[in-house]
Amino acid sequence: MRITGAQAVMKSLEMLGVDTVFGYPGGAILPAYDPMIDAGFTHVLVRHEQGAIHMAEGYAHATGRVGVCIVTSGPAATNLVTGLADANMDSVPVLAITGQVATTSIGSDAFQEADVTGITMPITKHNELVHHVERVADAIKEAYHIARSGRPGPVLVDLPKDVLNATVEWSWDDRVDLPGYKPTVRGHGKMVREALDLIAAAERPVIYAGGGLVRADAGDELYEFATQLELPVVTTLMGRGVFPDTHELAIGMPGMHGHYAAVKALQEADLLVTLGARFDDRVTGKLDAFAPLAKVIHVDVDPAEIGKNRAVDVPIVGDVKVVLGQLLRVLDDKREKGTVEALIPDTTAWRAHLAAMQTDHPLLVDQPSSGVVKPQTAIRAIHEHWGDEAVYVAGVGQHQMWAAQHIPYTRGGQWINSGGLGTMGFAVPAAIGAKAGVGPDVPVVAIDGDGCFQMTFQEIASAVQHDIPVTFCVINNGYLGMVRQWQSLFYDDRLSQVTLPQDLPDLMKLADAYGIPGFRVTTVDELDTTLTKARAITDQPVLVEFRVDPDEMVFPMVPSGASNDEILETAEEWYARAAAVKAAAAAGEDA
Repeated sequence: MRITGAQAVMKSLEMLGVDTVFGYPGGAILPAYDPMIDAGFTHVLVRHEQGAIHMAEGYAHATGRVGVCIVTSGPAATNLVTGLADANMDSVPVLAITGQVATTSIGSDAFQEADVTGITMPITKHNELVHHVERVADAIKEAYHIARSGRPGPVLVDLPKDVLNATVEWSWDDRVDLPGYKPTVRGHGKMVREALDLIAAAERPVIYAGGGLVRADAGDELYEFATQLELPVVTTLMGRGVFPDTHELAIGMPGMHGHYAAVKALQEADLLVTLGARFDDRVTGKLDAFAPLAKVIHVDVDPAEIGKNRAVDVPIVGDVKVVLGQLLRVLDDKREKGTVEALIPDTTAWRAHLAAMQTDHPLLVDQPSSGVVKPQTAIRAIHEHWGDEAVYVAGVGQHQMWAAQHIPYTRGGQWINSGGLGTMGFAVPAAIGAKAGVGPDVPVVAIDGDGCFQMTFQEIASAVQHDIPVTFCVINNGYLGMVRQWQSLFYDDRLSQVTLPQDLPDLMKLADAYGIPGFRVTTVDELDTTLTKARAITDQPVLVEFRVDPDEMVFPMVPSGASNDEILETAEEWYARAAAVKAAAAAGEDA
């Protein structure tokens, strides 16, 4: 059967089991949009191409499957760059399909031509410009395989218009043969045994659990491993939920705005069992002062990450789900032989110390019983009404940190955010993509800031048009909150270009313009009643605006470039320390 290249694209996606595609048509990709009418998947029409890639990311985050987006050439393709970079940083499996000018016009500066494979080479796991129609099906199939295997990531296939219009004899082979691409999945047996020996000898071990565990769907294995060995667990911003916050072994989130006990746990540990984490600067703080007493076991499917930022005592290259399975099988074998106790460290005193630290250093929220709403209170109220069944998607900034801190996550994929790249505007489209993926039975709540929200709120139109019922919660403090916080703390409160008037735009009128219910919360007294009404609406998008205290800052906080030992719990601590530094400088003393 002879078909066009465009038809081959559609059939390839169908053969791969793709059920949802996010996209925007245009000249070079038009040949693909014709057979899409009869394709066996849903297409979500976005309002901006950046929305398409972030929706694909949200879909991938929430489902574990590859998110797919399709756009045209030139500016449409370049509008994907931010999302591709975001997916690359956070190891999100995304397939981007872009149109391209005809092969005979490439290099001539033709209308809407851009060197998309050149532009995206540093920010994709793999990309390809397809020159011949015979290559279309294999290019799509191989890119899809690369996106989801090994360390997941974004891939891009660029399709010239004449390739889409040309015809080919259709054939499909499920097998993928890429001799140069063989990710290591199984950990080296000797390293696995050495890791268990190192754990057995530790007195203050901590599992440093990263986003790689979420990507590998390794939550169950992590739970068994941590509970059998009684190891405390910290979960990074990208790993939130992969080990339940409600468990007694959960210490919280480490990092610049992490939970106090989690930050201190890493600093005081004598062993880090690092699983699918990359020693990001936001976690380590000043790198040479990070976890100074700890030996390191590092498990990661990407060998480039092991030893990149921190020297490692036991390196294990492999899929973290598989490696945890190997570790658990060794424990099972020892248990059958009656020798497992020799591998289980005594963490009783260490766990008691960390529990006391959690009790003594809780997250601080000074919420009056009436009047202005603190943003932390708003986020806690959101969780109280939507609960553990919901998926929570955040933008970037203060609201992101508060949502990561104050919501107890209980499963991998329940928390979705832009971690590595820190992309403002992520939440609205990513939440729509997540909801498209998880279906009608799982609520999806976007928690956004007023700055982030205004970057991509046009995608609400996509949610309305395609009946994707997301609840959009906007924490509106009238500022670019995190930028203001840094200007307040590090620039003597000299505020520069951070004001966003709360009524510009009027979000209730915006909700009305999109034809969706809108609710505004201005006082604590309105929280419960308003959120009860919003929660009851499940068949269409909803917008909830929280007018919150504009002066609230995110704490705890490790100042940028400082050691994690310098973690501060309140703004008052920062100002006191800053005053002491100034006084010492004025006296000619060392700060």
